[in-house]
Amino acid sequence: MIADPWFWALALPAVALTGISKGALGGGAAIAVPLMALAIPPAQAAAVMLPALCLMDLAGIRAYLGKWDARIMRIIVPAGLAGCVIGALTFRHLSEHWIRILLGVISLGFLAWSYYPKKRLGEKPPPAAAGWFWGTLSGFTSFVTHAGGPPILVYLLPLRLEKAAFVATSLVFFAALNYAKIVPYLWLGLFDARVLATAAVLAPLGVGGIYAGLWLQRRIDARAFYRAVHALLLVAGAKLLYDGLSAVLS
Repeated sequence: MIADPWFWALALPAVALTGISKGALGGGAAIAVPLMALAIPPAQAAAVMLPALCLMDLAGIRAYLGKWDARIMRIIVPAGLAGCVIGALTFRHLSEHWIRILLGVISLGFLAWSYYPKKRLGEKPPPAAAGWFWGTLSGFTSFVTHAGGPPILVYLLPLRLEKAAFVATSLVFFAALNYAKIVPYLWLGLFDARVLATAAVLAPLGVGGIYAGLWLQRRIDARAFYRAVHALLLVAGAKLLYDGLSAVLS
């Protein structure tokens, strides 16, 4: 397994928060890879998270079986898979420094969008073409960094889905993407014995987080939870962006 204690200090809360977010609020893995990437290369962090995410997806889908919006799924799943293909074909051309920059930009950009006054975005739901665009972008960023949540939320939130439908739709979308990544990750050589052993230790924590999130769904203040997650994302995103730009410009 990965032996760095700094990695474990970041990975354990990151995976637990990811599980809670998926179970209670339909969130993705936007926080996990940025935190892990502070201690290990971003591509390795993404490889460690993928098996854990696949197991978390199974637990989440079982809890929300049949509650997703089929019409929306017909738009965003094919778009997301197309984005994964683009990510697989371009991954070898992205250096570690550029992946850190991408992670930083996604993290900070999502935070900026999260606090943007939504009433300025208009009252009409976005068209299907917007679903294809944001779904494809989500597939690409999900493949590279598992940070597909921010782009797809730009499309899903204005649709004002009922909470259970929103969570279920998000879970199924990311499950489709995560399982689609397995073969390309193998092809790219991202899995090795150390990565898989580390993932095996972290996966149960993520699954436990799913069920903790389901239990907490009606017992926690979602705003307080997301403030804590956003604070971590701000620190990690700023650090990754700084490190990536410093390396590229030096």
